[in-house]
Amino acid sequence: MNLFLLKGFEVELFTGLYTGKHIGVSEQVANNFSDFVKEPDQRNLEYITKPERNYQSIKELLLEPRRRLRKWLAQKDLTILPGSTLSLGDSSNFERSDLTNSYHEFIELNYGTKVVTASIHINLGIEDLDLIFSALRLVRCEAALFLALSASSPFLDGSATGFHSQRWNQFPKTPAKVPLFLNHLHYVDWIEDQLGKGVMCNERHLWTAVRPNGVRRPYELNRLELRICDLITNCDLLLAITALLELRVISLINNPEKLDPLKGSTLTPDELSDLSDINEQEVAKNSLNATLHDWQTGKTVFCRDWIEELILEVTPLAIELNVLYLLEPIKEVLNKGNQSMRWLNGYTNGISLSDLLQQTIQEMEAEEKENFVNSISVNYP
Repeated sequence: MNLFLLKGFEVELFTGLYTGKHIGVSEQVANNFSDFVKEPDQRNLEYITKPERNYQSIKELLLEPRRRLRKWLAQKDLTILPGSTLSLGDSSNFERSDLTNSYHEFIELNYGTKVVTASIHINLGIEDLDLIFSALRLVRCEAALFLALSASSPFLDGSATGFHSQRWNQFPKTPAKVPLFLNHLHYVDWIEDQLGKGVMCNERHLWTAVRPNGVRRPYELNRLELRICDLITNCDLLLAITALLELRVISLINNPEKLDPLKGSTLTPDELSDLSDINEQEVAKNSLNATLHDWQTGKTVFCRDWIEELILEVTPLAIELNVLYLLEPIKEVLNKGNQSMRWLNGYTNGISLSDLLQQTIQEMEAEEKENFVNSISVNYP
């Protein structure tokens, strides 16, 4: 039996000039490519990969749309931009992609450019409802760690913001207070209550670090969606973060008494939800350098140390499933810093923001070309 879960990705991207300036063409892209969809602001767009269990296939599923889009953009002297915020953009101006779309109008009027960001949403297929909510609790309590590894938005409007993830700092988490769901019924009742009060405008209007997903929310669910990650342009790192996430969920399946926060924590559900929110705020500010609170005891822990502890915890399972090597890019991030930290280091040393973005654009192009030429050279399981 294949122990791996189905994995699918929602990839949001910015487009623009090779200098790093944002130029919106999402409506044209959506008209030319059936697998791309436009976001409310025309400067970014999204594609979704088909669900896949085996890591062997995921990398190409992620890179092929990027190559195809890049080729089309090149005809217009445009490219795909790294980063999760309008690094060199104009955040004072919302650029609607569809003036006839009432939902887009709602977004513009209520949130403006706070939602004009790019990110990676990682979906894990889970059919069992009890497991979905057990996994949701665990991942909610550890979501900040995944943001720390992926942080790639230290700039906005041409300047450093003081945050490693400006995206998560500015993004309007909705509703502002989300409980740690005890079970499916608790989730359904809470969603219906939020809709009845008008706090949420529809069942998709749950903008939080992690949420249940499925064919008919909130009633029919079949996956967990981690939404907190900034855009991860390096696919090896994305696979590593996905593998760590999946290994944590499989570990939960094997040991629910320890890893379900309802059973393995000394804190109450309300305390756990508050702790998780505070941890996310700390990581948005300082990413790997953040001081956090462990969900099992509430004690202080350094973000880097906590991630290293998770790696050690999942190592036996990773060896058993032959995926230990997938985690190597995480160790490199712990040693050298995430994208935001590397950019800020260069920025502090006098490298212009435009030059930093151009260098990362070149790295993205090189990865796409290398994997196209070599196909998949590693025998992923």
